[in-house]
Amino acid sequence: MTTRRDALVGLGAVILAGVPRRATAANTLAFDELYAGDAVLAKRCRDLTGQAVEMVGFMAPPLKAEADFFVLTSMPMAVCPFCETEAQWPDDIVLVITGEPFSAVPFNRPIRVRGTLETGFLRDEETGFVSLIRLVGAEFERL
Repeated sequence: MTTRRDALVGLGAVILAGVPRRATAANTLAFDELYAGDAVLAKRCRDLTGQAVEMVGFMAPPLKAEADFFVLTSMPMAVCPFCETEAQWPDDIVLVITGEPFSAVPFNRPIRVRGTLETGFLRDEETGFVSLIRLVGAEFERL
């Protein structure tokens, strides 16, 4: 026999099932949790590999127009870190692959990025870009 309480709980579940939810990452990863030193991945970074993560940082100026990737940095960078010979290669960067072209965000605006964490050496065949840490299938938003 169905009680009024059971009916209300069921109705609430049906209503909530139709409410759209923004996907959120289960884990937050900070830049100081990426490396243990000298390109050795930190334990937290290794443990989160293959999982959905969220990071906050800044979009480095894109390497090319209509790109489907960008570099996330811990501090704002006014120039592409790979385009200027004078620029120091940052040791706290993450390659972000969106899978589709996007509009660049001003270099000094913080963003939140969510994606699946991949680690290990990878050289992109098209660009030649090398990465050790990537967020793939990523989405981002301005803060």
